[in-house]
Amino acid sequence: MTSLRPDPALALPANAEFDQNFTRLIERLRVCNRVLLTTHVRPDGDALGSVRAASLVLSHMGIAHEILVLSKIPTKYRFLFESSSIPVIEIMEAMTLDASDMARFDGLLVIDTGTWSQLPGVRELVENWPGVKLVIDHHVTQEDWADVKVVKTSAAAAGELAAELAARVGVPMSRELAGAVFIAVASDTGWFQFSSTTPHTLRLVASLMEAGVDTDSLYQHLYQNERPERLLIQQHAMRSMQLLSGNRLGVMTITKADFQETGAGVPDTENLVNIPLQIGTIAASALFVDPPEGGPVRVSLRSKGQVNMAKFAERFGGGGHVRAAGLKISGPIDEVRATVTSALQEVLAGLQ
Repeated sequence: MTSLRPDPALALPANAEFDQNFTRLIERLRVCNRVLLTTHVRPDGDALGSVRAASLVLSHMGIAHEILVLSKIPTKYRFLFESSSIPVIEIMEAMTLDASDMARFDGLLVIDTGTWSQLPGVRELVENWPGVKLVIDHHVTQEDWADVKVVKTSAAAAGELAAELAARVGVPMSRELAGAVFIAVASDTGWFQFSSTTPHTLRLVASLMEAGVDTDSLYQHLYQNERPERLLIQQHAMRSMQLLSGNRLGVMTITKADFQETGAGVPDTENLVNIPLQIGTIAASALFVDPPEGGPVRVSLRSKGQVNMAKFAERFGGGGHVRAAGLKISGPIDEVRATVTSALQEVLAGLQ
């Protein structure tokens, strides 16, 4: 095993506040006896890779912990936990924990979100719970409920912050830890294609490769490991595509009927919102998903930079990044789509 940070160039660019918050977070972790580690609902590769990396760090620190996953883990990410002996509580439908279960924990560590809307059922668990609440995140949209929060919006992925946590704790770099961080960073940067990729990102990735990451194998896990149902639901999404605002806005819709016909699930819709961005004139895209199990319509938003999607999503109670955000709205999907699409068209009209 090698050091995670062989030279200072691998450190995240930081300021005094960032350093102080990270120091405080690690200090609070060190006095915990048992931590509940979790991430946002419908976790992606960054969320799950970061959780696995953080779990390895907690194990190195000698901190007992359990992992709470608020949705079914997508098939292509299950390999991350195959060698883990840490209990994973996977929520398939309704929350299975209650306030009494929280008595065995004295710490909550949330990674890759800082908002309650992305943690359904968790707020109720910890409202009257005396344990410490900690957050590590890189999203712009935040809420002020954690005891200590480490947020770095310039980080390309939460995985970069998980790597920073490992480095600051002094965890030797194993191939398993490197692989978890690599999955996190590679998935959230579109295999290093997105504008969020920085020189720091690539230096970190180089160190992960030096630690033994098999990039070919991980690429196959991420991009050549889909279920047939994923391709079928993609066909339905593409057939629904509308080009609006002079071909600057791409809108796609996936209905309950689409899920029933294809056998796909909501996890199979991950990243489909990026498809319209392949068109040169497109400035923004939106994907509307009506979950087969019921509940609010889920709206994924993307832009090429002209539209601040985090700011737009916050208008509807959502949030995220400047170029990638999301929101949920209750109501018939046709009405939700009309409302959000009209608002997006107004934003685009203002850019002319």
